[in-house]
Amino acid sequence: MSPFSGASMRCVVLHIVGVLLMFAGVMLVALTAHSLMNYRLAANRHGGEIMDLGSDTSLQTGQYGHMARVVGTPSVVEPPSDPEFGQKVNTPVLVRHVEMFQWRELHFGSAISYELAWMDRLLDASRFDQPVGHANPASFPISGKKFDATLVQIGGFRLSPELVRALPGSATVEPDMKSLPANLAASFSPYQQYLTTSTQPDSPRVGDVRVSWDEIPLREMTIFARIDGDRLVPATDVADGKGYDIEVGEVPLLDMLPDMPIPPDYLVFRRIAAVLLAALGAFVLLVARNRRRDPLLALGLGALVVGVMSTVLWLGNDTWTMTAWLLVTVLGMALAVWRLRWHKRRATDRL
Repeated sequence: MSPFSGASMRCVVLHIVGVLLMFAGVMLVALTAHSLMNYRLAANRHGGEIMDLGSDTSLQTGQYGHMARVVGTPSVVEPPSDPEFGQKVNTPVLVRHVEMFQWRELHFGSAISYELAWMDRLLDASRFDQPVGHANPASFPISGKKFDATLVQIGGFRLSPELVRALPGSATVEPDMKSLPANLAASFSPYQQYLTTSTQPDSPRVGDVRVSWDEIPLREMTIFARIDGDRLVPATDVADGKGYDIEVGEVPLLDMLPDMPIPPDYLVFRRIAAVLLAALGAFVLLVARNRRRDPLLALGLGALVVGVMSTVLWLGNDTWTMTAWLLVTVLGMALAVWRLRWHKRRATDRL
């Protein structure tokens, strides 16, 4: 006769199935915790907990201090202006460029040559090898300058000055001659996208000046920064030392932060599933050991096993999560003890 009867084989199979189900529950909760810890660790390198708001840029409670990804087209509430030239443009940043027609020295090996060119910095002709006949003015009559809008928003969030200056892109601004003050209108005339002091713009002379303006065009952008009240600001406590990122168009979070792991989803479902898998395994083991088929006892044992594992995993990592799992452990233990005592009392009554 075979040493393994049908009943004993069934018991062995049930034991194996029960152990595997409990192991699956423990592994599911352990892998979920490991994935969540890795995600939080990576998030801390970029400023802390991350909210992927997308185009939902309305202010909500509980957002303060979080890093957020928001998508939208910036709106300029208080646009910048260049008061000297009377130019006002609906843009986050207006940049005035000033160039002067000057001599510059070129070196090709041992050969030296000179040419006239528009330069945005002063060239000191006294340092030339051949300064005679190549004199440049001693200074610029006017300097380049940058003008920031005092209030730029994306949805309900105001952008900090650092983020306003970091907005990408550049486009040439056509100067508005009607806004030019009378004293400058007498000295400057329009030529292409410039205002120039040249009487013959096609043939400028040394010392002629031309002025142009650039703007940051308003278009859809994706901004990753820290929420500070109703403002978006750079994070100051990050490893990369930058604390923000701005991209043109709608860019997914994982493209902006390529070192970020994919965050675990359905956390509550995963945790409940882990407890139920362990409880199912405990139920099968109870059946295999000829114990009463008590779903509540199995649920208590499943919660106890998964709770102990999770409490240990979160110990020293997240106090709130550890406390929650500790509570699950205590409840599971209480439920299991209650059901065991109930069965013992019932068995005593029958005697």
